[in-house]
Amino acid sequence: MNPTVILIPILLPVLAGALMLLRPIENLRRRNVFVETVTLVNTAITLWILTHAPQGTLYLFSLGEKLPMTLRIDGMATFFGCIVSCLWPLASLYAFEYMRHEERVNTFMAFYTITYGVTLGVAFAGNIVTMYLFYEMLTMVTLPLVMHTMTPQAKKATRDYLYYMIGGTAFAFIGMVFYVIYSTDLEFVYGGAIDLSRVGQYTNVLYLIYVLSFFGFGVKAAVFPFHSWLPEASVAPTPVTALLHAVAVVKSGVFAIMRFTYYCIGPELLSGSWAQTVVLIFVMATIVHASTMGVREAHFKRRLAYSTVSNLSYVLLGVVMMSPPGLFAGLAHMLFHAIMKISGFFCVGAVMHQTGKNYVYELDGLGRRMPLTFTALLISGLSLSGLPLFAGFVSKWEIARSLFTNGSALASWGVIVLIYSALMTAIYMLTVIVRGFFPARDVDMGELKAYGDPSWQMILPLAVFSVVTVMFGVWATPILEKLWTVAQGLF
Repeated sequence: MNPTVILIPILLPVLAGALMLLRPIENLRRRNVFVETVTLVNTAITLWILTHAPQGTLYLFSLGEKLPMTLRIDGMATFFGCIVSCLWPLASLYAFEYMRHEERVNTFMAFYTITYGVTLGVAFAGNIVTMYLFYEMLTMVTLPLVMHTMTPQAKKATRDYLYYMIGGTAFAFIGMVFYVIYSTDLEFVYGGAIDLSRVGQYTNVLYLIYVLSFFGFGVKAAVFPFHSWLPEASVAPTPVTALLHAVAVVKSGVFAIMRFTYYCIGPELLSGSWAQTVVLIFVMATIVHASTMGVREAHFKRRLAYSTVSNLSYVLLGVVMMSPPGLFAGLAHMLFHAIMKISGFFCVGAVMHQTGKNYVYELDGLGRRMPLTFTALLISGLSLSGLPLFAGFVSKWEIARSLFTNGSALASWGVIVLIYSALMTAIYMLTVIVRGFFPARDVDMGELKAYGDPSWQMILPLAVFSVVTVMFGVWATPILEKLWTVAQGLF
């Protein structure tokens, strides 16, 4: 298959979104049909391309003598591309109902659609230069989504989001320039392609560059202390926060760290170094801090935002083990977290959409009026807590195994961090469920009669995500086998 086809799923949603900006579709039904059709067609094209795996690299153009822009499908691209393309149609369907009565919906859906193509650009990038370009574009196209409501809180969140992203990409740029100069092959190569003969005795400089790049890409992955933008971004409409927190932005940050660690610098070079120790300490600190803040946070959506911060570093905890088992565990949790967290945010959005309630202490008794929504939230919460028979248990178990395999003292502390975080997660998730289904005696259930579950456009995505969360918890072997081949660089 000609590799030129790789460009289609990137361009199609970008062009469709641009067309909506140039010629707005004001009719609600026509706009929804257009967006969902584009999204479904693009998902079908993406999955067809990924299952047929075109050979070779697609050269687009060059920014300079050593700065070619290329696209290529390998195991990592297939993994991330599948996550994005499978979740986006359901997210768009959910957005139709949620945004029904909002203002500037055409502009919102236009940038929402463009983001689909740009995220696939990050996934399909053939080298670090291309990935960096799409990585920057992702920041730009999501800014209007964060600022959509135009409230003072949304404007402040957008400014902070932009400041953090600019700072992060500046550090990531240092790593990109270093790799362009000192690599033997600019294309992503499993195991890395650093020319050690040129690095010479300056190995510590290489480690410093890696740490700076880790935190640069780690801004999007909400690594402590550069994480506060993520809870602040919760002021955006729920379809945005769900994608920011579960699929597009934060997962692109994690994906970029995976690429830079395993396909640029190389895990063997980093394993046992002080650079690994530094990033491991900050990853564990992020998990502890975010889990604790999740318990303290009373705002429903911000509570889940801190959960996202914690779980992103779960993924990175596996990744920085600098081993195939660690990368495998990180890939597994990246996949399962995307499913259970987007479900959790959609549950929060359904509650806010139907009731206007934003705080945990306002949720008493709503589980009885919104049983489908709160059942989906229960499944998401149990999975995030790492209980057996749910997807979250499978990936967290693999992370723990990778820590035991490492055998270092810091890795042992990582196991303790996992246990602590699991306890905190159970507290901040299950207290919401208990309030919903078992309200205090003084709650007047009569005042809640006006509330109920949302329409099928919101319920269908929740049902699908809940079923998949349980399915992967019970029978994850086939997908784990595929992820293991990716983690070993065999695909």
